[in-house]
Amino acid sequence: MNGKLRTPLARVRGLGSARSGTELFWRQRLTAVANVPLTIAFVLIVVSLLGRNHAAAQQILGSPLVAIVTLLFIGSITYHMRIGMQIVIEDYVHGEIAKPAPLMLNTFFTVAVSLTAAYAIFKLSFGV
Repeated sequence: MNGKLRTPLARVRGLGSARSGTELFWRQRLTAVANVPLTIAFVLIVVSLLGRNHAAAQQILGSPLVAIVTLLFIGSITYHMRIGMQIVIEDYVHGEIAKPAPLMLNTFFTVAVSLTAAYAIFKLSFGV
């Protein structure tokens, strides 16, 4: 009966209604839940920097705990962003020829943002 409910193309590809996309769905939900405490912590870190001079801000941002929280925040936020944009691209970019370029650019942009932020955090933490 399962084969009768699927389209001929889905039968050829071996995909059903729940065989593609559920992994991204759960990963996006997981990062959304992780983003709540990480965003609160990041906002508290930024608020603690208000009114401080450069040396004090550098000292706060260079502490190991703050660096770890900030790295986790950047990683989770950028991964969540990548998944969300991937879903938008897959849903609204029509045509199989047009999809790969935006999907690749989405990944490259996400990697660039996360690596740039990680470099800045490591530079502050280790004084490199």
